[in-house]
Amino acid sequence: MPTETSIELAKQAIQSAKVVCFDVDSTVLTSEAIDDLASYLGKAEEVSRLTKLAMEGGMPYQEALHLRLEAMQPSLQQLRAFCEGETLKLSPGIAELVALLHARGTHVWLVSGGFRAVIEPVAEALEIPKARIYANRLLFDEESGAYKGFDREEPTSRDGGKAEVVGRLKQQHGSESVIVMVGDGATDLQARPPADAFIGYGGVVVREKVAQGADWFVRDFQEVIQLLKGGSGGVCGVQPQLVGGC
Repeated sequence: MPTETSIELAKQAIQSAKVVCFDVDSTVLTSEAIDDLASYLGKAEEVSRLTKLAMEGGMPYQEALHLRLEAMQPSLQQLRAFCEGETLKLSPGIAELVALLHARGTHVWLVSGGFRAVIEPVAEALEIPKARIYANRLLFDEESGAYKGFDREEPTSRDGGKAEVVGRLKQQHGSESVIVMVGDGATDLQARPPADAFIGYGGVVVREKVAQGADWFVRDFQEVIQLLKGGSGGVCGVQPQLVGGC
């Protein structure tokens, strides 16, 4: 459970962070995009159950990902139609928070067990370079477009993968660089260590394991925004709330 000491250290970490990594589903976005895709394909109930198990740590992530994709069997054509027709909603405050971090010179990464094809438009809306995305790649038959699996070499396809990503970023930026992970799920919690701090987010769904294990647990990104602004005004302007054409 977060303590006064852990909360203070997490606040210091994000104020001095070289890198901040955000989970995407139920953190940057107000929904689980894999569940949205399942609903589009008429497989909502089974996939939602498996998502809940994975996010709460009740099943190894790669197993849950495999079972969900086997249940859906999304073709390339279906994935493209979903991305062209669906509109995903950004969590309140996330666009302002990312803009504020950018203005401070912080590198923002999206680190997700979701699908790169869905996440790239989210990154574009938030002005995050596509090179700063770690996410899963779906594999399709070159001729028919039928689903063939997913790239199991992607670190975010398995338990402990987000910790592996943070470890890579530590090597890239230097071992003394402060890195913070922000997310709602068990796989995000696994990223600390090597992340210097883990901020749990409960603005979409509160997962008890995450709420108890986080260094700092917030239900509204305004808590982080106000910390970074320090009462000095910060970033203003209209921020995008919807992401189309995923």
